[in-house]
Amino acid sequence: MMSITDSANAIDIAKVSFGISHDIAWQQKGDWQAPESPFMSFEFWQVLMKTGAIGKDAGWWQFFVEVYQQDELLNNKLHSLPNQADKNENNHQNGKLVAVMPVFIKDHHRGEFVFDYRWAQAFDQVGADYYPRLVTAVPFIPITGERVWLTVGTTLNDSIITALIAGIDAIAKQVQASSWHGLFVNQDFCQKIQNNFPSEVELKIFNPESMAELPIFERQGCQFLWRNQQLPKGGAGFASFEEFLATFTAKRRRAIKAERRKVAAQGLICRRKVGTEISADDWEVFYHCYVMTYAVRGQLPYLTLDFFKQLAKRLPQHLMLAQALDDNGEIVASSLFLFDADSKSANSRALYGRYWGALSDFDSLHFELCYYQGIEFAIERGLAFFDPGTQGEHKLIRGFIPVATHSLHRIYDPRFVPAIGAFCDAEREQMRLYREDATTALPFNQDNLPSQLF
Repeated sequence: MMSITDSANAIDIAKVSFGISHDIAWQQKGDWQAPESPFMSFEFWQVLMKTGAIGKDAGWWQFFVEVYQQDELLNNKLHSLPNQADKNENNHQNGKLVAVMPVFIKDHHRGEFVFDYRWAQAFDQVGADYYPRLVTAVPFIPITGERVWLTVGTTLNDSIITALIAGIDAIAKQVQASSWHGLFVNQDFCQKIQNNFPSEVELKIFNPESMAELPIFERQGCQFLWRNQQLPKGGAGFASFEEFLATFTAKRRRAIKAERRKVAAQGLICRRKVGTEISADDWEVFYHCYVMTYAVRGQLPYLTLDFFKQLAKRLPQHLMLAQALDDNGEIVASSLFLFDADSKSANSRALYGRYWGALSDFDSLHFELCYYQGIEFAIERGLAFFDPGTQGEHKLIRGFIPVATHSLHRIYDPRFVPAIGAFCDAEREQMRLYREDATTALPFNQDNLPSQLF
């Protein structure tokens, strides 16, 4: 383990230190706060590891930066990566584990949804290595949220932030990583990082004296989010799908109804199952549908059938499966959602649309199973938001509002820092203009237009 050295962030080195581990034994070391979403639950990450979705062989080699608070530093050694870990003692007898962040070592970009291929090409053009690179994310899922597990009573303060980044830097130094990428972080975490680390580089020639002086750049993107809120009625939730449609212009309302009639006209009916209602046969058919989504693009799926079966065992209370059946009663398409538990604050509970597939082409069925069934479910359950997944401007005319996404990027080769910083600055402005322009495609009538973006 290495203590945090003196830096411009002035963390209290007598009270904060970090360690690096590669397994999840740390989960037993503290009383942890409830996760913000199912995707940060211990059960979800245990399924990822148990089914081989993450790990060295999967190209998502996981590590965890552990932050400890203690009265005095225990040693001055870095907890090494696994090939050296057995040679070092990681004694935390006088320290209390308060925070943990996942960090993956990767030599590819699959399953990330924030694209930095051009940066990799720039490195290659001058003979520099862009791989390995470090990534903090929920694998395969472009979900905005927290990326740090905190113990009960702990808040994400400046000392913890600085310790986490120091831990990431330590991993980067050991494996000679080109960069670190924190993907789909929430705005609060993004702001805390920017308060503690430089985010701009003014000089064309940048010569930092240490890693601590390297900036952390912000990139912004755009996703589309449905909200369960009637603007003229003080933000009350919708009572029905029809009440939601009543906020649309007449033209767009007719278009949505026409799409739903097309599904019925093809002899299809839709149903939803929750938790333990989803049978073993349902999971088999769902996975067949899921694989088809990748097969039509000539790709292999990210996740296995075992992953979804384990998810059903460990997190059934968070699962909803929408199915389409033909006139013979055969399932022809499936869409799997996760949703927040009732214990979460009502004004922040959300539905997350993640995995979809169909065995044949059906007109408008994707919109029905992935969007309209989700909206109906969110209304029934009183969920405040519905995140249907990344990309898709077609979501706008169906009532999904453009929102900003945030990612953080630290480049360890100073030669590339000014150019990448300028790229991020320009991209943020482009994305701001894009989100602003996207609002012109929203289907709402004048009384229901959002006054501001999320």
